Amino acid sequence: MLPRVADSLSFLYLDMVRVVQDDTGVCAQIQVDAERTDLVYLPTAALSCLLLGPGVSITTPALNTLARHGTSVVSVGSGGVRAYAGILPDSLTTHWLEQQVACWSDSERRLDIAVRMYRMRFQDADLPETVTLDQLRGLEGQRMKAFYKILAQQHGIGRFRRNYHPDQWESQDPVNLALSAASACLYGIVHAALLALGLSPALGFVHTGKQHSFVYDIADLYKAETTLPLAFALHNSNNPEQEARRRFREDLRLLKLLPRIVRDVQSLLTPRSTDVTDEDEPQEKRDIHLVHLWDPKAGALPAGVNYAARGE
Repeated sequence: MLPRVADSLSFLYLDMVRVVQDDTGVCAQIQVDAERTDLVYLPTAALSCLLLGPGVSITTPALNTLARHGTSVVSVGSGGVRAYAGILPDSLTTHWLEQQVACWSDSERRLDIAVRMYRMRFQDADLPETVTLDQLRGLEGQRMKAFYKILAQQHGIGRFRRNYHPDQWESQDPVNLALSAASACLYGIVHAALLALGLSPALGFVHTGKQHSFVYDIADLYKAETTLPLAFALHNSNNPEQEARRRFREDLRLLKLLPRIVRDVQSLLTPRSTDVTDEDEPQEKRDIHLVHLWDPKAGALPAGVNYAARGE
C-alpha cells in the first residue's frame, strides 16, 4: 500500500532544480556551477505530494513516474506561499473527497463540522456543549477583537481595526497590508494540502459560495498563531506585504504546517480518529488501484464483474 499523506516523508519541496527521469529513477539536477551538476534521487514511491517551487522544470517522463507511484504534484510559490495548480494521479484514493462531500451535503454533519471548527479556534476554552453556531460566531468576533487589542498594546499601536478594501489598497495601514499578504500565503499552503488529499477546495463548511471556501475554513484555524502576530510585528515596515511574504518563506515556516493541516482536516472529516490503521480502513480505501461501482445498499462493489443473473 502507498504511504498516506500523514506519514513521514509525505511532502517534498523543491526549488531551482530540474527534475528528470533517468535509468535509475526520478532525480533533481542541481546546477552547482558551470561545470558541476549534482543529482539527488527522489523517493517517489514514498512521496504523497511533490511541491514544485520557483525555478523548477520537470520532464514528462518524470511526471509519468510520479503519477504511476501515486504522487500528487503541486506548483507553488517560494516557500509554499502560493498554490497555482495541481496534478493528481489516477491512483489517488477518493476516500477523503467522498467523506467531504458526504459531510457537506448532510446539513446535520455540516453543522457539526462547522461547530467543531470554531471550537478548534478556541482550543482549551470551556464552551458549553449546547452552544449554537450563532453564539460561536459572536464569541469568535469577541475573541478576535480582544486579540487585536492585545497585539496592538504589545506593539504600541493605537486602536486597530481590520479593513480589507481592494479598491483602496494603497491607503491601508501597514498592519492591514501585512495581514492581507500573510493570509494569502497561508491560503496557498492550505490549498496545497487539500489538493494532496484529493479534496475539493470549494466545498466549505463555514464559508460558502467561493472556489476556495474550504481553504478559508482551514486557514482560519491557524491565523491567530501565524498571520496575526506577524502582521502586527510589521507595523513600522515600509513594505509590509513583501516583508510578510519574506518572513513566511524564511526557514520554510509555512511548509512545516503541512503535517498538522493534514491531521486536522482528517480529524474534522472523520470524527472518530485521525490515526486510521490499515486494518480499520474500508476495503474501497485500501484498493486504491481498483475502480468500484456504487450501490445504494451495498456501498462499493467491485468493477470488472459480470452481474448478470446466474442461470440466464
